[in-house]
Amino acid sequence: MDFEKVLVLFRALGDQSVDYILVGAIGMTVHGIVRATQDVDLFVRPQENNIARLRAALRSLFPEDASIGDITAADLAGEYPAIRYNSPDGSLQIDLLARLGQAFAYEDLRFEEKLYEGVPVRVATAQTLYEMKKNTVRLRDRADAETLKEEFGLEE
Repeated sequence: MDFEKVLVLFRALGDQSVDYILVGAIGMTVHGIVRATQDVDLFVRPQENNIARLRAALRSLFPEDASIGDITAADLAGEYPAIRYNSPDGSLQIDLLARLGQAFAYEDLRFEEKLYEGVPVRVATAQTLYEMKKNTVRLRDRADAETLKEEFGLEE
């Protein structure tokens, strides 16, 4: 993954006023806990006008990629509310989510705007990231949750 391209993505999302919330390992990085990852995890509001802005943001980075048009609000609001977008040049892999099962939906997530490398980013709060990771089956997520808990003095 090209980290400079990730910053360009965040700028494009802001320029298009996309309602998104960064989660996952890059969300932790924005909070100061660096962990390697291969993708960008974004919760997005699954409304057509927001997804149209998301497509515009992605097209500003990859104008030749016709597959961007396949990203729809109907899919994100449907039974399987996740779409993986891979850029044609391989520089970005983005997991677009509207909800995680019954546990979390876009509307449930608390976020804050932080400057990261000079770029405004809408990132889930440390408490929200902790809540998302603490009870998963993935050992990496549970380790992330413990790190968040210790670093930020979080409570159950």
